[in-house]
Amino acid sequence: MASRTLYELVLAAASLHADRTAVTFCGGSGASDGSVSLLYRDLIQLSEELSRVLVKHCSPSSLIVTNGLVQQFQASLMEYITMEICVELPKFRVTLMQIESRPVAKGTDQVRAQTVDVPGYKGLAYVLHTSGTTGAPKTISAGDVVFLASPLTFDPSVVDIFLALSSGAQLLIVPMVMKKMPNRLARLLFKDHRTTVLQVTPTLLMRFGPRILQQDVLSSSSSVRVLALGGEACPPPALLSSWRHEDNKTCIYNIYGVTEVSCWACCYKIPESLLLSINPPSSVPLGAPLMETVVEVRDEHGCIVSEGEGQVFIGGEDRVCLLDGEDTAVPGTKRATGDWVTVKDNQLYYLGRRDRIIKRNGKRLNLDSLQQLILGLPQVQACAVGLYEGLRLLAFVVSSAAGDQMAASAFPSGSAQPDADVTSLILKQLSLLLPSHSVPDALVLVPELSLTPHGKVDMEALMRTYSRQRGLRFSQAGDLKETLLTGWQEALGLPGDVSIDEQSNFLFAGGDSLKALHLCEDILSSMGVSSSNLLEIILDGTFSDVLHHLARLVPPEESSTSIAKSKKRPASPPTGIIGKRAHKSTELEEEEKPGFKVVRRASEVMEVNTRKADRTETLQVFGGKDLSRAANVSLSLSWSSDTGRCVDASPAIVLRDSQRSDVPKAVVLIGSHSHRVQALDLVSGNLLWERVLGDRIEASAAVSRCGSLVVVGCYDGGVYFLCSDSGETRWLFKTGNAVKSSPAVDPVSGLVVVGSHDGHVYALNPQLQLCVWKHHCGGGAVFSSPHLLATHRRLYAASLGGQLLCLDLDSGHVVWSYCRDTPFFSSPNSSCGHVVIGSVDGSICCLRDTGELLWQFLTEGPVFSSPCFVPEQQTLLCGSHDGRLYCLNCADGSLVWTFQTTGKVYSTPCVFDGFAAGQKGVLVGVASTDGTIWILDVRDGQIVTSHTLPGEVFSSPVVWGNVLVIGCRNDYVYGLNLKSEPKDV
Repeated sequence: MASRTLYELVLAAASLHADRTAVTFCGGSGASDGSVSLLYRDLIQLSEELSRVLVKHCSPSSLIVTNGLVQQFQASLMEYITMEICVELPKFRVTLMQIESRPVAKGTDQVRAQTVDVPGYKGLAYVLHTSGTTGAPKTISAGDVVFLASPLTFDPSVVDIFLALSSGAQLLIVPMVMKKMPNRLARLLFKDHRTTVLQVTPTLLMRFGPRILQQDVLSSSSSVRVLALGGEACPPPALLSSWRHEDNKTCIYNIYGVTEVSCWACCYKIPESLLLSINPPSSVPLGAPLMETVVEVRDEHGCIVSEGEGQVFIGGEDRVCLLDGEDTAVPGTKRATGDWVTVKDNQLYYLGRRDRIIKRNGKRLNLDSLQQLILGLPQVQACAVGLYEGLRLLAFVVSSAAGDQMAASAFPSGSAQPDADVTSLILKQLSLLLPSHSVPDALVLVPELSLTPHGKVDMEALMRTYSRQRGLRFSQAGDLKETLLTGWQEALGLPGDVSIDEQSNFLFAGGDSLKALHLCEDILSSMGVSSSNLLEIILDGTFSDVLHHLARLVPPEESSTSIAKSKKRPASPPTGIIGKRAHKSTELEEEEKPGFKVVRRASEVMEVNTRKADRTETLQVFGGKDLSRAANVSLSLSWSSDTGRCVDASPAIVLRDSQRSDVPKAVVLIGSHSHRVQALDLVSGNLLWERVLGDRIEASAAVSRCGSLVVVGCYDGGVYFLCSDSGETRWLFKTGNAVKSSPAVDPVSGLVVVGSHDGHVYALNPQLQLCVWKHHCGGGAVFSSPHLLATHRRLYAASLGGQLLCLDLDSGHVVWSYCRDTPFFSSPNSSCGHVVIGSVDGSICCLRDTGELLWQFLTEGPVFSSPCFVPEQQTLLCGSHDGRLYCLNCADGSLVWTFQTTGKVYSTPCVFDGFAAGQKGVLVGVASTDGTIWILDVRDGQIVTSHTLPGEVFSSPVVWGNVLVIGCRNDYVYGLNLKSEPKDV
């Protein structure tokens, strides 16, 4: 008769392999050092003896046994029991069960003794009292050596035990303390006993370090035939591949499951092609369900997910778990695992535990995904990410130091220069790869990750280590200035030997609002004082300002800091990070800051701190010679820049007052479908810097009020804040869909307002790196760019759902709305109490600033172009897909003139002073989609000159001086010169 129960499987194997070793307990580092073995015949004999003792002297349901008896059990693995070590009891509780092969039940309550009576389930395989998280048989033979990696309180131990003993293989057991000695354990497993089957957690495996993993575990001559990784997220394929010799034959499995449904539920054999791939995926699938196991993914509403994110549910007719007092379970019951996955192409990819997906700075952050990303860095051997006191984001890292030496310090300090270098390098990489809310507040180098008895990361122990080291560091800080310096460095993730400029601002030195809050709490806690405005000073002031404020909070005798000395700036530039001052307290200081001007499409101009004599609202008109049309005007190519893909974005030109010779006076900023943002010299076209973003760029760039940030939207849903000098990412804000809208900047508050295809308009504070408000625009994507009227604190935004909204700029509340049945691709513009926008139905609509329709002008094609005003003439200009540029009277919408181009007019016209082109008055530049740039006299629409580019044009021209800049669909950005010569007489 075929074997039915687990015990009968072991008996069958013992009958075939009675003289083979069944179990080896090795207490030392060598095969002959403290090793004790049992043959299969000895195992069965001891098991039967112990069974008779227990049945004779104990209740059939539960009993208490002595330490000696349990030690005998550990050696003999008898028929009826499995046990729990209870830390509160000096003895062990053992619950008896008849072991059968069908359903598997496990108990998780912690009473000292209980009777297990399960009506309807007489075929229980085992009862296991466990702290948390059995399985798919692999092809195991009598020649295998299976390592018992898990303690008996961790359910994978059941898999190891019966996998070995039902196959006639050898089960290898070592003391728990050996698992804390990676080098000795490696010798024992791979040299002395030639282990062939290894089922471990990734954390336990990574404790061996890259050298042992490469030379022993996954070498070309490795004894390991099967490596099964479970209990935690599987390491990324690139990391596994880095450990594996190209001739290694080990089969690597990703196994997944939960305690509640009998340990393992899914299994995925990682193919060699994946490990050898040049561009492997970032994660490994969970694989297919095991036999008689049902796996489902459900969303938050309980609906089955076939593509996308959801929670894993596991169950089946014959896989049953009874929890916390349950005595029955409905066959087919599926247990919620608390694990979230992504379903893609019929494969499940692990995201993390639900309680490991948190909100930080209002944005979702998956701690497990962050941990996997850090683990993929070349400097990282092992990593664990967690929250300290529920707020501070910490990354504990075992560095991949040269020679496979572990880091000697558990906390970066000035005395460990190599550690400081590693910390700085890792944090720098993370700041480039991640949005600011995902970058750890502190990176803690540790010699190894603490483990629980089950081989998983012991996060509580790591947090205790951090708390001790942090307290020690603050206690050694000394005087007030040292205390502030220590907190400042820690908040910014800087090594202890990096100097801080006393005039640096926390935000400009790399901080954000969350880091500022941590610094505020740390300082007040360490000093034992309170202050309601310290956070504001940290955000707006300098290091010196904060130090002065703190000095006023403590009695003079308690502070040994010389405030007079702190005012003195260093004689030479500091070697550390030099921040910029974010806030000036006097008007004189404000005017001393370098001014700048930003010119964008539709002749929009934003000026900050420019000399009053140079200031204008929208347009500069110079009184040049009255050349009128008595000159030949030409538009010729000056320079071009290849971006790699089509350029539909419109340029922004930044003009600076800087007196420095190494700072360009005029810079062009523009994005491309190649994912690139380029900064070009306006005069020469030379590339100053280039930055590759996450996806295509169609939106025009803007510049923050402080002038140090370039703001641009991207198809990946991000709004990128880049350093204007280098292009490095300073902040990335993620919306819910592509951002094709061009940002608008409030010159008063500094808010950056931008629309997204997720249907919202967002108001972002780049200084605090947070979203101040967002508003849903009533349906449809927000493609057009918002227009703000700073003096009236009003914002105008339009959507593809046909909504034109007037919002309060400071709160996002709706002031009024206007609705049409057709989408708005055109961006709104305003002047003199009028708000104008084009519509896909061919209309150019003008509304009062109170929301009433004043007039509308009907063109003969859809209007995608945005209106541009000519304030001196009380007229506006707007193009249409009928190929015409229209000049309309602002008061009543009557036609002043029209100009027929040779293509459709998608772009927005640009008005500019004609002096540089030898013309008195104002000119208008506009592009048609066939690639022609037209320069017209704004008074009557007469053509002045034109130039045709070798590609379609959807970009809008921007003019400064005698240079016109525009993008083209042939992948280039062009700078064209306007020149004038007297006509021949």
